Amino acid sequence: MSPTSTNWKRCRQGNIMLESSNWIQNKFDEEDVDPFGGRLLQDGVVYSQNISIRSFELDSSGKISVGALVHHLQDSALNHVRNLGLLAQDFGSTPEMSKNDLIWVVNTLQIEVDRYPSWGDSVQLNTWMYASGRTGMGRNWIFQDVKTGEILIRANCVYVMMNKKTRKLSKFRKEVRDEYGLSFKDGGDAIIPRDTKNKLLFDPNTADYVTTNFKASRSSLVLMPGWTDMDLNQHVSHVKYIDWIFESIPHSFKACHELYAISLGYEKECHINSVLQSMSKMAKNCSDNSTDDDNDVVEFEHLLLLEDGSRIMRARTMWKPKYA
Repeated sequence: MSPTSTNWKRCRQGNIMLESSNWIQNKFDEEDVDPFGGRLLQDGVVYSQNISIRSFELDSSGKISVGALVHHLQDSALNHVRNLGLLAQDFGSTPEMSKNDLIWVVNTLQIEVDRYPSWGDSVQLNTWMYASGRTGMGRNWIFQDVKTGEILIRANCVYVMMNKKTRKLSKFRKEVRDEYGLSFKDGGDAIIPRDTKNKLLFDPNTADYVTTNFKASRSSLVLMPGWTDMDLNQHVSHVKYIDWIFESIPHSFKACHELYAISLGYEKECHINSVLQSMSKMAKNCSDNSTDDDNDVVEFEHLLLLEDGSRIMRARTMWKPKYA
């Protein structure tokens, strides 16, 4: 599969939408900038924030790590809702959500990378929300180089609502939808086409790589999330899941390849002291049948399983050689 295939085709509509709405390279008035370096645009529909890549956000290649990137997605989403005045005392919840013990949880997350920013690079991040069906909320992000306006990264996430006491999914209540009001983009949709292949994953018995002990600081023979892996919703942070699937890919492969697309589907919560395995399978190595650098792509499928065999996350990643 090449980077230009149907499922992974980059959605250029996002570029056109941003350019036509004059969201790229906005000059912020100092009085409008929030403490996080961002501001609301388009009557609050868009939140735009400038960030500078820090040294502690880098991976071994000297570029922003995927984990740090996803943290920026989460942080900007919260900043957006905070600036709209919708946050209640409960972290990430609106007043109506807090009243009904509701929280947002990540259902799917997709990221496409054209180029990773490096230490000291200034990046403008634009994000906006939209209604996703009758039960969810979608959010898009675009990262661009502040100096050139070059689009670096696109991301899309769909959230669903969960009752934090019963831990069961809930409908998107009308009272909560009304709180968001006009802050949803009319006719909005995901800027990355939905990855339908991510639902068709491999049999765990056919995995090429299985990791059960990749936390060197722990003596356990299997992976057991600890206290530092928990987030404010009292389950394992969705960023941790990404770290764990990467650990089941051979280090020798990651040393010479770079991730350019990832699709994640979260299916079940993972809590402290859960026992799980990370499995990966090479689904396709396009370089086997092509000498074209554009087709020199490797695709992996990933599963995170609990001890009883139940699935907590599925994922698909696509990699290209670093020289490309």
